[in-house]
Amino acid sequence: MADAYDVIVAGGGLAGTIAAQSVSHYTNQNTSILVIDRNSQYMPGRKSLAGWVCGDACSKEAVDYMTEHIGISWTKPEIEHDVKGVMAFSPDRETSIPFDGDGYMLNRQKLPEIQNARCQKAGIEFDYEINLTGLEYENGNGQVVGVKGIDNKTGQPYSKSSKVVVDATGVTSMLRNGIKNTTKVERRIDRRDLESTGRYIMYFEKAEEDLSDFDPDYCIIHLDQDIAPGGYGWVFPKGDDKVNIGLGVEKSLLKRRNERLDKRDNVESLMLEYLNRNRAIANPRLSNDPEDENNNSGIFQVSVRRQNDCMVSGGYLLVGDSAWMPKPIDAGGIGPALIAGTILGRCVATALEAQDVTEKGLWQYNLDFIEEYGYKTAGLELFRRLVQQMTNEQISYGMKHFLGNMDVESISKGEHPDFSGLSKLSMIIRGAMNKTVADGLRYTSKENQWLVDHYRNYPKEPSGFDAWNKELHGRMDDAFARVASFGS
Repeated sequence: MADAYDVIVAGGGLAGTIAAQSVSHYTNQNTSILVIDRNSQYMPGRKSLAGWVCGDACSKEAVDYMTEHIGISWTKPEIEHDVKGVMAFSPDRETSIPFDGDGYMLNRQKLPEIQNARCQKAGIEFDYEINLTGLEYENGNGQVVGVKGIDNKTGQPYSKSSKVVVDATGVTSMLRNGIKNTTKVERRIDRRDLESTGRYIMYFEKAEEDLSDFDPDYCIIHLDQDIAPGGYGWVFPKGDDKVNIGLGVEKSLLKRRNERLDKRDNVESLMLEYLNRNRAIANPRLSNDPEDENNNSGIFQVSVRRQNDCMVSGGYLLVGDSAWMPKPIDAGGIGPALIAGTILGRCVATALEAQDVTEKGLWQYNLDFIEEYGYKTAGLELFRRLVQQMTNEQISYGMKHFLGNMDVESISKGEHPDFSGLSKLSMIIRGAMNKTVADGLRYTSKENQWLVDHYRNYPKEPSGFDAWNKELHGRMDDAFARVASFGS
């Protein structure tokens, strides 16, 4: 068929283009690849009309992983600013915890332009302004053999066929939601696993010298249930006088917060309050730089759970936000997308070479992502649920008294802490509620050990998945109920 491709990548954002480049790399550019984007070629990969709503931060470790394996390196202008790490502050600002190590602040409007140019240089094709509505199947509900939708330029039906479809269409993917050839891939996300995030990209004048409110060398996170219930606020530097500042909230916890404080705030009003509270920033103004003009403010949803329990079916794979890959504890999605997109390309290349793009032929992608990154996400999801139950006083107390050096080291690697600080015999835990929190932290640490072991034993073939997944869901449902009790 004239319209047949080896690989179709649905979604021209960061995860999609990295996946396309990785397939091209591992097949020595001997594969026909089509990237389909709903945006115009002048705004590729845009998440919504608000732009590329994101914290724009990414660890150097994730970028190095991509560079080492598929030879893609980023520099200026896609990297806008270097940082030494992330610093998380307790609600009372008395305790700070570093994590993630060296990293980068990215220019999310410039980056996709450069990504697309690199893709096209490698022979990867693009179709723009296409609204995809579903997958095409062989014999009704067999192998995925393409995509269908509407060409927004002409209003005409659109259809392309391929051996493999990579779904990088985002957190609410219609392709995933309507998939017909699997019962293993989860279709819809629980609303409690979504956070509404909003941010501004701004220039400002320096006010007070306060490194807990702005630090040109560190991305700052503020834990505060009054200003960002169920999430956190962030102040990420893009220069000495430029900042990406925003916050994320969980909607049911925002409602509870509003009832507690007798307020009617939403994400937008909280963003303004958070900005006005900042003691280091004076006279902020939205950036009118050409590369920010379509991206300087906005609100968007991000997932904060483990990745989809299964990320493949016959002829189909999930990557990035479509697979719910952002880290559960901080909603960072760029790093896992780079790692997953890189891994996906290798697995697809192997399956194409073996002429086996069935569910079984693509299964290795699940195993390789879990081994590299996904083994830790379920434990972090549980930890996030516990932290969301805590008051500001409990979070501050826990960060000050319950975290030992080993715990900080674990957090710095993006892993669940063991809370070694709880074992100090001389420590007196103040108040019944803080004892409850200590019990909750011990519990999540114990459950994390089981979850990591369970993911290390992810089934090697699809036939073992149902039993593995049933055990996972039973354990996590019990754990979620138990964690909720620690906040009552």
